[in-house]
Amino acid sequence: MKNNEAKSKSRLGKFSLLTLIAIYFLILVGGIVRTTGSGMGCPDWPKCFGNWVPPTEVSQLPADYKEVYSQKRQKKNIKLIGYLEALGFQDTADRIASDKSILEEEDFNATKTWIEYVNRLIGVLIGLFVIGTLYLSLKFRKSEPQLFYLALAAFVLVVFQGWIGSLVVSTNLIPFIVTFHMLLALVIVAVLCIIVVKANPDLRMMKVDMKQVKWVLIISMVLMLFQVVFGTQVREAVDIVAQTLTRNKWVENLGLTFFLHRSFSWIILISNGYLIYLLWKKDALNTTSKMLISVILITIFSGTIMAYFDIPAFIQPVHLLLGTLGFGLQFFLFLQLKSEGKVTA
Repeated sequence: MKNNEAKSKSRLGKFSLLTLIAIYFLILVGGIVRTTGSGMGCPDWPKCFGNWVPPTEVSQLPADYKEVYSQKRQKKNIKLIGYLEALGFQDTADRIASDKSILEEEDFNATKTWIEYVNRLIGVLIGLFVIGTLYLSLKFRKSEPQLFYLALAAFVLVVFQGWIGSLVVSTNLIPFIVTFHMLLALVIVAVLCIIVVKANPDLRMMKVDMKQVKWVLIISMVLMLFQVVFGTQVREAVDIVAQTLTRNKWVENLGLTFFLHRSFSWIILISNGYLIYLLWKKDALNTTSKMLISVILITIFSGTIMAYFDIPAFIQPVHLLLGTLGFGLQFFLFLQLKSEGKVTA
């Protein structure tokens, strides 16, 4: 019986890890959507131009499609404004209500439409992965209920993330909702990391005088979250300058946000470098910590390429992926340090 439960837990651990990898793939695809300006390629949600399979030519759309989808967006935003007012976010509600640019409909672009559509299809696939994780956790409702409730939380968060995605569309990529959408993805990553570690005891590290390491790691995670937020704000600034300036003028016109994001990378490198040094002194370096410092260095390198080569389009989604992967590895390492067990190689 115990052997069967161990196999079931191993199966859950492997599947939840696969789900975690799939989430990161979706983050990469989402970065491609943002970089190519395809976020509004489908003006409605969950369908695309009212269909499950989007059109390929503008001739397949009614002549007044812009007015039709602008009115639909307005109706949805009226509901959102009501929710925000009920929750006490009056300033945000007023901002959405007064921003008429939210209702501006873009010209149909088949390439952008299909990029966004593929992004949504991958999102559906992620949903199936999360449902699979929840299904595999059902076996542990009584023996290890925490695994079940974590999987249930991941499912609820993914559904909520889908709803937030619909708001991203209805508000025409309004900045604060895009940032919240990104941070919520990191919360889902964190929940899945917990499931992976709890379902795979061999991933845990020995608990030996790690108090200082943990605090440095916690500080590093908080700093990384700030850096991710700075990064989303830089992306928003890029969207603005790209409307009026050529690519070779973007960097010099990004302002203080870009300077803070670029300078903050040194703080990220120092904090994580010190973390790795402490682990090395305690002879506790493992695969996760080695991957972490490697990802941090590659992230900074990709950021340098963006700063000095006019923000190449192909680097932007990679930079986003690496930044979020850095946080995921930090959190994964934190969970390993909290647990007692065998030190991994």
